[in-house]
Amino acid sequence: MAIRKLLLPLTGTSAGEAALTTALMTARIWNAHVTALHVRVDSRDVAPLAGEGLSGAMIEEMMTATEKESSDRAHAVRAMFDRFVAAHNVELGEARRGATHATASFASITGREEDLVAQQARLADLTVVPHPEANEDVSSSDALHAVLFDSGRPVLIAPLATPATIGTRVCVACNGTAESASAVLGALPWMQGAQHVRVLASDEYHRRGPQAPDLVAYLSLHGISADIATFRAIDKEVGAGLLAAAREFGCDLLAMGAYSHSRLRQLILGGVTRHVLEKSRIPVMMNR
Repeated sequence: MAIRKLLLPLTGTSAGEAALTTALMTARIWNAHVTALHVRVDSRDVAPLAGEGLSGAMIEEMMTATEKESSDRAHAVRAMFDRFVAAHNVELGEARRGATHATASFASITGREEDLVAQQARLADLTVVPHPEANEDVSSSDALHAVLFDSGRPVLIAPLATPATIGTRVCVACNGTAESASAVLGALPWMQGAQHVRVLASDEYHRRGPQAPDLVAYLSLHGISADIATFRAIDKEVGAGLLAAAREFGCDLLAMGAYSHSRLRQLILGGVTRHVLEKSRIPVMMNR
């Protein structure tokens, strides 16, 4: 299945431009449409959080401050988007069938970001999410986790620095789980157009399910030739070993399942998904 529509949630400008570039690069590969979506905070949501003991005037002041901050952020994000599309000669417009080039549009709505982004993502072929900042706890990335858990669609985590290419050398992390199978399905269009494909496997990473040779045989039915590379954990971090194997291959797109263990366990104890989210410097496509 070709990629025709991308959703790009933009909450700020710090990592937004790299995400915009990644989304545009992807859209140009597929002649797809990018919808940049900014969700403004509803100042009315502040009142229930204010708690008891605050006067009406104090709550009103908090709502006014929230509204101003939300408005300032929305204007900054829109200005960044406008500068970007002008600098890169991106055609503005709506998604249309049979497009021969990439297009983009901007939308701003008000509400709970995690709810609205997940809902919008259900009718997008791919959601591109800015990479978590170096000082940001990945557990606080509401938009990312909303798409992973509530959209049923793949999410592409953009790297902090703009990649030179996307999807020419594709790695698939194989651990036999349903999440891994979903990642394979989402990556099929990419692998069919890639120059090289590699399946990454490790005894320390594998769960119950199909093995790497089984996946290679399955991919061959789709006309995809892939080889297998095994990796080991580095300093007891399986995710570090996975990323090292991807770097060794020159990977410019890593496809993997997300949270084969529970999200809570990974947030508390760490895990492959969390390590990759925090440490990856290449585009990573995750499925849940």
